[in-house]
Amino acid sequence: MHVCVMHPSSGFAWVVFAALTVTTMASCTDSRDAKTITSHPQLAMTIERLLADTNAVPQDRQTELNALAQWTAETIHRQGRVDLIFICTHNSRRSHLAQVWAQVGSSVMGLSGIQTFSGGTEATACNPRTVEAMRRAGFEVTEADTTHGTTNPTYHVSTGLSSMFCFSKKYGDEANPKEGFAAVMTCSSADRSCPLVYGAEARFSTPYVDPKVSDGTSEEAATYDARLDQIGTEMLYLMGRVAERVTR
Repeated sequence: MHVCVMHPSSGFAWVVFAALTVTTMASCTDSRDAKTITSHPQLAMTIERLLADTNAVPQDRQTELNALAQWTAETIHRQGRVDLIFICTHNSRRSHLAQVWAQVGSSVMGLSGIQTFSGGTEATACNPRTVEAMRRAGFEVTEADTTHGTTNPTYHVSTGLSSMFCFSKKYGDEANPKEGFAAVMTCSSADRSCPLVYGAEARFSTPYVDPKVSDGTSEEAATYDARLDQIGTEMLYLMGRVAERVTR
């Protein structure tokens, strides 16, 4: 289902920089011409901009992301594939952004066998503000159907290289894997209220501030864009670390 202007003194940064300027990725599982990352020009610009920030991910965030990268790489080595479910309370904002960006990150880094999903402790709807933020970033998002109710439409999200369907659901929904996955908690509320994620082989916590704090204000779009950028940057960082470990 589903590109850094970095200083070359950083090993990871140099790998990504090279991926954007030549046709090979030294630390990835396959070669990828930068032009094939996405056919959506605006999204390509967003990816390049966010990749430039991956070397500035705070150390406290790196710790958990590195742990998730290690588990992901080990699982790929062991079974050739891995499932990641990003979980938040309502599966409305942060978990969808993490699902989409993690899948993009795996494509950017030339990784195969990674499937990303999202879910909540309850189902509501993929918030329209989340959808608009994705569109502003360059994703093509269209309403696919209302199978899950008129208030919870299914959105088709195209990255220009792959696509996925997003709608709000509980993490145990039939659309998600039932066992052997990593549960990645993207909000502190779900992290506290859901200490046990049934079927998960591993659990990680990477909470983000909910952009809904700005809903209905003049800062709404800027807040959603900032959260999309943060999540996108960290998911690109994550998949870069996975790529390093997979090719060792």
